[in-house]
Amino acid sequence: MPDDLPETLHVTTEEQLRAVSNLTRHRIMAALRFEPATITQIAQRVGLAKGSSSYHVRLLERAGLVKVVRTRKVRGVTERYYAMAARSVVLPEPAPGQPDLLLRNTVADLEASPPDTERHVRMTHLRLTDRQLTELGEKLHALADEYRALSDPALPDASLTFALFRPAPRQAQETTTE
Repeated sequence: MPDDLPETLHVTTEEQLRAVSNLTRHRIMAALRFEPATITQIAQRVGLAKGSSSYHVRLLERAGLVKVVRTRKVRGVTERYYAMAARSVVLPEPAPGQPDLLLRNTVADLEASPPDTERHVRMTHLRLTDRQLTELGEKLHALADEYRALSDPALPDASLTFALFRPAPRQAQETTTE
């Protein structure tokens, strides 16, 4: 990944939100996470036709989420290398009743992952004070950042998503007696 990229890009516009909400574009952004790639390379990594890859990359570029970081001439044709516009992308909190795009795309990626590969999926219910919740969140972020710094583009991808939150209060269930 180019060294001069900003650390974070906050998704703030409708165009950006539409661009990242598409699973194919989410996967293209994941393919560009560690190193720039051409349309042909992106198509191969994501399993798309070149034309489809080009279309989705153009939408991401127009939204400011990816950018051309270098070009080179190959047999008279200019080859463009695309990279993420920032090291990380921060999505807005979903509106009440709206799906969480990050989690929706994570579930789709998990379901599409090869069943014979190693996976660690777990859901745990905790009872924590506000301070403990904050501390655990900070530790999870620090651990994710530590392992992101260790990432080597030559190694296979691994995805980490976590959600630490207080669920909505349960509605009292109505009981009826006959």
